[in-house]
Amino acid sequence: MTAVLQAQDLGKKYGRRWALRDCTIDVPAGHVVGLVGPNGAGKTTLLKLACGQLAPTSGRISVLGGPPGDRAHLARVGFVAQDTPTYAGLTVAEHLRLGARLNSGWDAALAEERIDRLGLDPGRRASRLSAGERAQLALTLGLAKRPELLVLDEPVAALDPLARREFLRGLMEATAEHELSVLLSSHLVSDLERTCDYLIVLVDSRVRLAGEVDELLATHHRLTGPRRDPDRLPADQYVVSARHTDRQSTFIVRAEGPILDPAWTVGRLTMEDLVLAYLEQAAPVRRRRPALAVVR
Repeated sequence: MTAVLQAQDLGKKYGRRWALRDCTIDVPAGHVVGLVGPNGAGKTTLLKLACGQLAPTSGRISVLGGPPGDRAHLARVGFVAQDTPTYAGLTVAEHLRLGARLNSGWDAALAEERIDRLGLDPGRRASRLSAGERAQLALTLGLAKRPELLVLDEPVAALDPLARREFLRGLMEATAEHELSVLLSSHLVSDLERTCDYLIVLVDSRVRLAGEVDELLATHHRLTGPRRDPDRLPADQYVVSARHTDRQSTFIVRAEGPILDPAWTVGRLTMEDLVLAYLEQAAPVRRRRPALAVVR
């Protein structure tokens, strides 16, 4: 299956500051990919590189098997930017007509059916819509383009919980119906947990973790037991995070095999546990192997 996104040593620099560096990932098509990281980690930069809005400073990037930014690529990628931008003075219907003029593969029936199902008044101007309704309009514009890849940059950050749930429900329904690949950036790990089956974690402008969610959760564990120095753990247990009291240690580790030491109580992680462990990792606790885990 064609990779939806491939990058090799990808980097982007603004002046003297690297917004993204040493990014090497290989994401297969057919996934809803969650991209998570703190502010300034490089999420938006990576998405703009994938959409051809920026040129890399170093390295290479391929999207849907080709270079981003040319005309053929733009026709295959839908993009919904931060704040789900719409034109305040245009009506819902005028947005759809503009979409049809700008996109040769425009699916008018899909757009009109979705607007009707959402109960949006075609004659209402975008300035009169709620934040949730504007987000749904922006999503409709992205879907009606009939892209192979839909890129969404923090689309629900400004929405209330109900509007967020409705947006994500619509996204998941469309993904299943149209067999889209999706690249979704969000600060809200709970939203990613409900929607994503592939995860990329960016910290300090670098990819710290990438892979299918099920495999990442299967290879990461919480170990709780008597206080122990991390260097005493087996070499195949990479320590992501460590916490200690006077008598007890708690580690989150990535392990190649089963945990056999009977001194440890082994616990399963949620996606939120996993993400937070890597976000808290200012630097690798141990350097026996790199922090990046790429599961193909």
